[in-house]
Amino acid sequence: MTVDHGHPLRFGALLTPGGDRPEDTVERARLSEELGYDVVSFRDSPGGIDTWTLLSWVAARTTRISLMAGPVLGELVNPAVVARAAAGLDLLSDGRVELVLGATPAGPAPTGRAEPVTAASGAVDEALDATLDATSSGALDGALAEAIDVIRGIWAAHVRSPLHLDGRHHRLAGAERGPAPAHNIPLWLTAGTHPDALHPAAGTRPDAQPLAAAGARPDFLRLAAAKADGWLLTADDLRGDLSAANAVIDEAARAAGRGPRELHRLAHLTGRFTPTAEGFLTGPPERWVADLLPLIRDDGLSTLLLATDDEETLRRFAAEVAPALRAARGEVTGRAPRSLFVRRHRREGIDYDAIPAALAESAVEPGDAAFARVRSTYLRGGSPGLVLRPGTPAEVSQAVRFARTQPVKLSIRSGGHGISGRSTSNGGIVIDLSRLNAIEVLDKATRRIRVGPGARWGDVAAALAPHGWALTSGDYGGVGVGGLATAGGIGWFVREHGLTIDRLRAVDIVLADGSLVRADGEENAELFWAVRGAGANFGIVTAFEFEAHEGGEVGFAQLVVDATDTAGFLQRWGAAMEAAPRDVTSSLIIGQARPGQPVVAQIMAVVHSGDAATIIERLQPIAATAPLLDHSIQVLPYESIMHAPHGPHDAQGEPVTRAGLADHLTPELAAAAARLVASGRTYFFQVRAAGGAASDVPADATAYAGRSAGFSLVAFGPGRRALDELWDGMLHHFSGQYINFETDLRPERVQEAYPEPTLRRLRALKRRYDPANVFCDNFNITPSDH
Repeated sequence: MTVDHGHPLRFGALLTPGGDRPEDTVERARLSEELGYDVVSFRDSPGGIDTWTLLSWVAARTTRISLMAGPVLGELVNPAVVARAAAGLDLLSDGRVELVLGATPAGPAPTGRAEPVTAASGAVDEALDATLDATSSGALDGALAEAIDVIRGIWAAHVRSPLHLDGRHHRLAGAERGPAPAHNIPLWLTAGTHPDALHPAAGTRPDAQPLAAAGARPDFLRLAAAKADGWLLTADDLRGDLSAANAVIDEAARAAGRGPRELHRLAHLTGRFTPTAEGFLTGPPERWVADLLPLIRDDGLSTLLLATDDEETLRRFAAEVAPALRAARGEVTGRAPRSLFVRRHRREGIDYDAIPAALAESAVEPGDAAFARVRSTYLRGGSPGLVLRPGTPAEVSQAVRFARTQPVKLSIRSGGHGISGRSTSNGGIVIDLSRLNAIEVLDKATRRIRVGPGARWGDVAAALAPHGWALTSGDYGGVGVGGLATAGGIGWFVREHGLTIDRLRAVDIVLADGSLVRADGEENAELFWAVRGAGANFGIVTAFEFEAHEGGEVGFAQLVVDATDTAGFLQRWGAAMEAAPRDVTSSLIIGQARPGQPVVAQIMAVVHSGDAATIIERLQPIAATAPLLDHSIQVLPYESIMHAPHGPHDAQGEPVTRAGLADHLTPELAAAAARLVASGRTYFFQVRAAGGAASDVPADATAYAGRSAGFSLVAFGPGRRALDELWDGMLHHFSGQYINFETDLRPERVQEAYPEPTLRRLRALKRRYDPANVFCDNFNITPSDH
């Protein structure tokens, strides 16, 4: 009977470290990749180069081939160290590590077949431990079972609590978890055969018996079924009947709440190419195909690793055996299920089995290794039930269509900051656009560029710099394009070139029904109007087309001033900015004062000029607004000040912010802001200059309604009630709302950002494009009633 577990057929090379010339082994690994092998592994070489060191070097010299580490043998191996070594190499190799575990039996392997595991999945570990302890070498097997728990626990970096394990063989008293590997590292288990059989080139056991009689021990098979991702057979094992062993592992898998399709079967191969057939895997390529095909079709083997250091054998197998086996095996049918170790963390309300096939491979569930890197945003902790990572506009459409059928909240993420736009959730679905990050020049004559929503603004600045261009876009290059380019965009060139949305010329956008449309000044013009200031409410932009402006060098100043006279300083700085030429802008930050220390403000200013005299002239009025404590002034390319590292976000908790737009920093507003700073209810208070070219645009030209504002103010506080109490008393000083920094969800905030008739127009469009309010996890505009 043909067995199809839905696993792709893979071929690998099992190599021997090369004595005095380990570089020869590395070259054979590179050759294996060139020949199309999928996996490379190495035998232990006593007295030779350490396998982890060798794998690290091979990882650096290859780009695609998977790196199989192990078997890791012996009860004295520290599983936490193994877990971190594997995770670290997986991160460095971009998710190419596989791990093999095993244990050296203390005595002869037990014969016969042990009683089947019949426990329900909730108690399978107890039943397994009882079975293992009953065997002659149950202590070793029990130690291996605990080691697997330690390894998986270390990899679960998304779990905030330390790892505790009070086992019989391994004990951890609050071990720190992590790092999380780049992908779900497959954990293969050897079948408990004699250790010599794990290294076929070292010789075959003289007492080798058929697998059904004395090879793979049932207790190890049950352990593989309960705690591992698959079973690695030795070359000796292949000479026996695999049906009995498969029956044991399949039965144990079902008892553990898993299906046989979830367990991979891997095997080492030894053989020789000879002109005529002389025995199992000894003969011409046709004999090899005839010997191996039944193992693939009937016994479900999906990964075969050829143990040889002979380059000609490697070449011949890759050229004549592997292609014939792939053709004879045919296409894989169906899709192998996600591992039990992933499924057990699934959340209620999401039909994971219905995820479209095009999205399933890149999707991240709470049990996946990558979850630690996608669960949270820059400031907001989250625990979504599913993160979809589409790579094309068509996949974004599929993601929206799937998400709208699920009874959970949908959130959209571009770069992951998501201070006001939620961008994560507890138990909901997140559509993460980070893979849509292309940056393309469409027309040099008009400086027209096309940018994906998942790109970061630092990358955009770097891509435009060779052309001498720039694009005003916030003040930090780590911010994602999508969230900023649909809300406003107060950047370092805002007074000279307007908001980011003022440089936007067209978008491709997926609507709530999953359709992909284009919007610009002529096609879907009303939608294009709404996108520029309220875009998150109407769809997912899959591409932005901007008109860049001139870039080049800038003067970048960091000034530290004594802001003890906070109100007076704010007034003077505001007046200086309103009087300044448009080629200069700045922002200021005031933190909490330390006891006995003056209030300190940091001013950052950018002058769009590479001329030192011009830069100094522009900065002098700003520096004169308060006693200067320290300063740094540099002439830099614009992309240098926008450069930012792209590490994953790992926030916890919920940010508490209030934001507002003000036309002027009046004496009354400055005094109120000074009281806020002195109260200790905000630990971060920022004011950004705006106005200039941003105020030249008519108020009704875009959904962004804060055109009269010369300043954007934001306060971060430790608690909602305390901050709201003071900020609510300041509302009469504001003329609008900048939605990217506001986390207060009261409906009044929407009215501040979109006064009538802008809000009435937006609500009518919302009813037209998203009547079910699919895109609601944002600064939400509800559909109008009529």
